[in-house]
Amino acid sequence: MRYIAMMALTLFWSSLALASVINVEFKFTPFTGDPAKKDQVETVAGRAKVFINNVLLADQEVTKQTVPVLFEEREIASSVWVPVAGIGPRLRKGKNIIRIEFKPENGKTPYSAQLRWALVTDHTTTEDKGGRYKATNQSGEGVETKAATGTVVFEREFVADFAADLPWHHYPPVTTLSNEDKQRIATLINERAKAFKPNFGEVYRLLEGKENIQLAEIRKAKCLDKAYAVGIRVGAPPPDQLEFVTTGNAEVVVQRRGGDLYSLGAPEQLERLKGDELQMCVGMTLFMTYPPRLAVVRTPSGDWQVVY
Repeated sequence: MRYIAMMALTLFWSSLALASVINVEFKFTPFTGDPAKKDQVETVAGRAKVFINNVLLADQEVTKQTVPVLFEEREIASSVWVPVAGIGPRLRKGKNIIRIEFKPENGKTPYSAQLRWALVTDHTTTEDKGGRYKATNQSGEGVETKAATGTVVFEREFVADFAADLPWHHYPPVTTLSNEDKQRIATLINERAKAFKPNFGEVYRLLEGKENIQLAEIRKAKCLDKAYAVGIRVGAPPPDQLEFVTTGNAEVVVQRRGGDLYSLGAPEQLERLKGDELQMCVGMTLFMTYPPRLAVVRTPSGDWQVVY
């Protein structure tokens, strides 16, 4: 019997050893209530900012609502979910850092905040314990809970060996910018805005290789031509409205003071486009080409280029 048990344990650990990590997931929830005793808690209203390697990934509203407490692990349904495999080139092969900052609407009321994480593998493990069957592709799960009043911050290091290793990831960190650097970056921002014009060849080039973009379908549907026809234009901010945020890494984040980097026309112009599919095509294409902020790096030759 002992031999059989040892064999089963050996096979279990062997299956884990063969599994490759393909993602790391983080779940964050601010709440009031007792998840150890109750099957529901109430989330706390506020805003959560998610940073990867000191670069802002998301600025998300969290609303007040009743959410369930799940499973034997007493896992609270998440307010913010971050599967890092889908965040693109800002993720480094090897060590990374995620930081979540949450600011509640009411900064005087005590609450709790919870961060959960787990490794997602390409192999499913099964367990039959006391007649209860469990299958999972997760491992390395963990949880951290903090009592808070006002802003709360979670920071955690994680490894992403599944991430792409890009040449610019190894460029030296940028800590200061000269006036010439800022002028070159401003020119880069302006040239990108000017690319939005018929026949949109430069926009198509900028979209090449981006995930979740079906470039052939966009060309076929003539989304950009139809957007231009209803008056949609792209505008870049004047240089005195640009903000340059160094991150301690190679990339510098460029944003507009007090708003999105590019102006994309009035909402009613988008509404002139007929059909949900066309509106979605235009909206997605514009967002992927002209996001609220851009990250740029200085190449070894001294030029600047957009990396995401």
